[in-house]
Amino acid sequence: MTVRKNQALLTADEKRRFVSALLELKRSGRYDEFVTTHNAFIVGDTDNGERTGHRSPSFLPWHRRFLLEFERALQEVDASVALPYWDWSTDRSIRSSLWAPNFLGGTGRSRDGQVMDGPFAASTGNWQINVRVDGRTFLRRALGAGVRELPTRAEVESVLAMPTYDMAPWNSGSDGFRNHLEGWRGVNLHNRVHVWVGGQMATGASPNDPVFWLHHAYIDKLWADWQRRHPGSGYLPTAGTPNVIDLNDTMKPWNDVRPADLLDHTAHYTFDAA
Repeated sequence: MTVRKNQALLTADEKRRFVSALLELKRSGRYDEFVTTHNAFIVGDTDNGERTGHRSPSFLPWHRRFLLEFERALQEVDASVALPYWDWSTDRSIRSSLWAPNFLGGTGRSRDGQVMDGPFAASTGNWQINVRVDGRTFLRRALGAGVRELPTRAEVESVLAMPTYDMAPWNSGSDGFRNHLEGWRGVNLHNRVHVWVGGQMATGASPNDPVFWLHHAYIDKLWADWQRRHPGSGYLPTAGTPNVIDLNDTMKPWNDVRPADLLDHTAHYTFDAA
């Protein structure tokens, strides 16, 4: 059984294996396929039309399947690798080991955001940005520039306390747990982290930055935490809702999985802490 660990607790060997698997997926071209998929959905997901990956109830199950596909691709390279998660509510500093040269590398230089250290720096020649929103082909970050503070634990707790998964109008204007976690309403959790990292993370091509996977692994964990706290509150909507994915509707691009199939993550992986 795959166990997803807090990245702060990874051993040096676990970090090395994770980075090596990322680099191999990039070299083979498979990595960029995931970036392309995410970018296509974030561009296509709108408040008033069909929406699947974002601004919608299926934000959480869609990304759960997306991460599962990516984790399986990593494990085809190295079966020992699992997606770690980044608990940004406690691991909040730009000096965190997450951003060290032996893991993800640090922030970008001031003039153009280019990441200059670590395995994903342009100087290594191993991480060219191919699926891009402009002409720049290097990984960019601007840690803490777009928004100063990452979400706090108290803010996370306030969202986990919400008893209803989602509600009409089932978009970025909705109240409820999903939208407050996604960040269009309230204290802004998920979206704020993307902006805090900056660079490609603040665009639809955000998986270009490997921290995307650690961020979304934590979002996935928060969904699991919420489910444990609210066992009587299930996925909504259940049926007959235009433009969004009901509980038993299949999700693009896979067309073989429903939110109902992804409510229990323990069929696929567990986390190292409740």
